[in-house]
Amino acid sequence: MGLETASAAGELATEPFVLADDFYQDPNASYDRLRARGPVNRVRFPDGSTGWLVTDYDAAKETFMDPTISKVLKSPGARTALASNGGGNHLANSMFADMLVFYDPPEHTRLRAVVNRAFATRAIKALEPRITEIADALLAEPATGDLDLLESYAIPLSMTSICELLGVPEQDRDNFRTWSTMLISSDHPNAVRMAAVQEFVGYLGRLIQAKTQAPEADMLSELIAVGADEDRLTQRELLSMVFMLLVAGFETTAHLIGNAVATLLADNNSRAALREDPSRIGDFIEEVLRYRSPTTETTFRYTTAPVTLGGIDIPAGELIIISVAATGRDAGRFAEPDTIDIDRTDNQHLAFGHGIHRCVGAPLARMGGVIGLARLLDRYPDFELAPGAETEWRKSFVIRGLTNLPVRLRP
Repeated sequence: MGLETASAAGELATEPFVLADDFYQDPNASYDRLRARGPVNRVRFPDGSTGWLVTDYDAAKETFMDPTISKVLKSPGARTALASNGGGNHLANSMFADMLVFYDPPEHTRLRAVVNRAFATRAIKALEPRITEIADALLAEPATGDLDLLESYAIPLSMTSICELLGVPEQDRDNFRTWSTMLISSDHPNAVRMAAVQEFVGYLGRLIQAKTQAPEADMLSELIAVGADEDRLTQRELLSMVFMLLVAGFETTAHLIGNAVATLLADNNSRAALREDPSRIGDFIEEVLRYRSPTTETTFRYTTAPVTLGGIDIPAGELIIISVAATGRDAGRFAEPDTIDIDRTDNQHLAFGHGIHRCVGAPLARMGGVIGLARLLDRYPDFELAPGAETEWRKSFVIRGLTNLPVRLRP
């Protein structure tokens, strides 16, 4: 790229690119147009706020690793950046400010250590038999016929797994799902979403109190014990951590399974390969994470000093969001990015982030996706889209998933 071309790209990147309503149904069309303008672009987001969207793989890794780009939501700099860019709705409920994802070191390091211990590889691996048992029980019910695979399988498998892990009583799980759906969906007005936050937080407060008085063998009781014994978690930190783990853990795994099934419905070659060698399901799940990630855009960051990302100069006090979904389709990093290839080597996608904010629940989501798809293919290898079925993508800026997935099951 010559100097004149680079300069033109930099100027073009400062012109706001509007993400319209059609973005939710076909985000890759917008990502392609953005990449043609430059690796980082100023964007008007669906909620009306403005900021910079990173769609280039290398620029995304730069952003993840730059210590001058902060995640601290409750800092004065963040509040100024949000207010000046029309993102004040992020401040409507201070519960978000205490989430692990909205801390920088050293506070982030302290909180991350607590979660890492609870999500240790050995602890997650121990869940495999129970997740398999839940999947088999769900698949034993449908027999054959047409059904919504999200409602009857992917969602209850993910919801049951994460709720059992954290110790959410069975009778409360439908409410949990309702709250989560409201929070993630862009269909609901902000006031409705904030009301759901308040209800959810109130419920979690009561649950934490109950488990403080009568601990059980679950992760929530363990997190409470850490706060009590080592004085490492405040009540708000604990609330926010459980809030984040429940919502992120449930939504990511459910839609990883749904997106994997949706991909196989249009990819007979991959289905044949997995039927011939089920041990390749893990490779396929990694391709789904790259090609159709259930997480799309990260939570916001802001610049504390002027930075240059992908050759684009960005002033201090600007909001930045990384599109991990877009980076998976970056032709500069992945050969034939719009093609599913389970033989792809060096598939270092960014679906779970990068650096210190890499998703702590990634091993659990991967395991849930592999088990969920493996048990489905074992029992119903010839599933197909239900005749006359129509599917639609959820209207959400952070989760890429379908609203329904009507399939016909055939053993």
